[in-house]
Amino acid sequence: MMTPDSSELPITTRISIPASEIELTGVRSSGPGGQNVNKVSSAIHLRFDIRTSSLPEHLRERLLSLHDRRISRDGIVNIKAQRYRSQERNVEDARERLRTLIQSAMVEAKPRRPTRPTRGSRERRLTKKTTHGQTKALRKRVKPHDE
Repeated sequence: MMTPDSSELPITTRISIPASEIELTGVRSSGPGGQNVNKVSSAIHLRFDIRTSSLPEHLRERLLSLHDRRISRDGIVNIKAQRYRSQERNVEDARERLRTLIQSAMVEAKPRRPTRPTRGSRERRLTKKTTHGQTKALRKRVKPHDE
């Protein structure tokens, strides 16, 4: 296990995550990179347990209710950062992605107010349907008239 970054991860001006709650592990990166990939553990695997974190209760509940593939059923966030060749930049990237995930849970969706279509929009829709039907009817094979 890597030594965690000694600083807190600020989420907002009031909320931050202590470095002790974020587990960072260096792993070997996949993909291109030549011989460097086989020798250096430049990718970072970040683990963050939502249930035992010091985040406010309402934020923990919102995070656990997110349908995100990075959050396991046990409430653990798993982020693998391997975008960069440098381990330090991957640590920053993983922490930034965790911050973004938590901030996305803080945004409250506006409730949808049901609306009704206007009379003009209904008429335009029906006119368009009629026109489209006539266009399709003109594409049909011409049948000879019975005389």
